[in-house]
Amino acid sequence: MKLNKEQKKLLHKKTKKKHTTQLELLIQKLIKSPIDFDDFLNALTNSDETFFDCSQLEFELLISNGLPLDIINDKVVLKTSQNNISKQIFCIVDIETNGNNTQTGQIIEIGAIKYQNGQIIDKYESLVYAKDIPIYIQEITNIQPCMLENSPILQIVLEEFKIFLEDSVFVAHNIKFDYKFISDSFMKYDLGKLENRKLCTIDLAKRTIRSDKYGLSSLKTILSINIDNHHRAYSDALSTTYILEECLKQIPKNIITSEDLIKYSKSNNLISLKKNN
Repeated sequence: MKLNKEQKKLLHKKTKKKHTTQLELLIQKLIKSPIDFDDFLNALTNSDETFFDCSQLEFELLISNGLPLDIINDKVVLKTSQNNISKQIFCIVDIETNGNNTQTGQIIEIGAIKYQNGQIIDKYESLVYAKDIPIYIQEITNIQPCMLENSPILQIVLEEFKIFLEDSVFVAHNIKFDYKFISDSFMKYDLGKLENRKLCTIDLAKRTIRSDKYGLSSLKTILSINIDNHHRAYSDALSTTYILEECLKQIPKNIITSEDLIKYSKSNNLISLKKNN
């Protein structure tokens, strides 16, 4: 049997070996059920990837970095494993940058929308001061250097955004780029590593929306999302919000919690595979 492109990707994903950290193992356990607080702290103590020597401080650091933990009846609970999707706050994020990574560039614009139970409940957007913007970035984003002259510096914007994000589920279209770039930027300014649970709308759309292409422009056309200013952070975050909203309408009824949704977005329930079977 000849495998198509998506099936080859799935096969590669299953056979690819990946080092699993102690924290990832703990999260996998928490998804299934709460863990005794003392057992959780002991597991942190035995990890060689911690920042503090004190496990209690390490626990508090994880919370401050956005991991949605709570303590209920002396047990550590992963809130996203308990939260019904309708109760969950999703933070849909988009950034524009003047380079491919934090070593060669920085964020020059950030846009974020908090979405809960079918409603936009809050928003954050800001341009960011930068000394220069490559010409090709100016052409793509229409952000000119003069537009950034009186904008706040990156550290201030990152501090504001971290407060805005809290422990929401971090959502983006092509999440690998936005999540890593922001996390690396946080660490560059000693603001901690991003630990928020995350959801990619490309992955989710591939399982809920029939399309030949899953780029933002293609999905905007298919879903009749009429928002201008493509490649501007807030506009793209808003477009992504409407894509998420449509995806949530199409998910199976047995997807109940936020962790169910995250797991489903990584499952083999691809629309293309359903079509070929």
